[in-house]
Amino acid sequence: MSVSRSVRLRVAVLASGRGSNLQAVIDTIEAGQVPAQIVCVISNKRDAVALERARKHGLKDLFVDPRPFAGRPDSREAYDHALLEILQQYEVELVLLAGYMKIVTAVLVNAYANRMMNIHPSLLPSFPGLDVQKKAIDWGCKLAGCTVHFVTEGVDEGPIIIQAAVPILDDDTPETLAARILVQEHKIYPRAVQLFAEGRLQVDGRRVLIDAPKPDGEAIISPS
Repeated sequence: MSVSRSVRLRVAVLASGRGSNLQAVIDTIEAGQVPAQIVCVISNKRDAVALERARKHGLKDLFVDPRPFAGRPDSREAYDHALLEILQQYEVELVLLAGYMKIVTAVLVNAYANRMMNIHPSLLPSFPGLDVQKKAIDWGCKLAGCTVHFVTEGVDEGPIIIQAAVPILDDDTPETLAARILVQEHKIYPRAVQLFAEGRLQVDGRRVLIDAPKPDGEAIISPS
């Protein structure tokens, strides 16, 4: 299905914490750099700073409490079904995970195949999971960085969209390295959203190909 450049991509953001990457995306959208709109910000934490950021910018903020689903054998899937209902209600086309501290299940992954992104603070496929800055330093790596990838059922295993690298300095701590990586996260996550909104991402197996910019006025096709 082709869409006009005048149509803005409908984006939802799932976040659990401070939402600094959410803020970076908001800023680029408000600056007119990304043809998208954030239609809702959803958190599993009632006091997430990300929800405060959403309210400050007049965005719909939603807390979805995971406690009613606890204890069920399908608690994770049931929670994701609740999220999916919300995403469908808001006609969401692209889902962004921004510091979302829950592993999404096949319920969401399948519904948003190649339409759900995550940002991870390492140069994947190296160091998936947690404590990645400490691991990079302990392994003696010379470079670290961050990766935006499409989400699959495997943790941090989806096709890579865009990456940015930073040097690891001799006196780096996990905290100083994380701060330097975060600067790059705030650059590449909005860029990945922009490329998706412009219809320039094509998934070919494990590879994500980036098409050249299209001439002004030409219709674009959203990846599927």
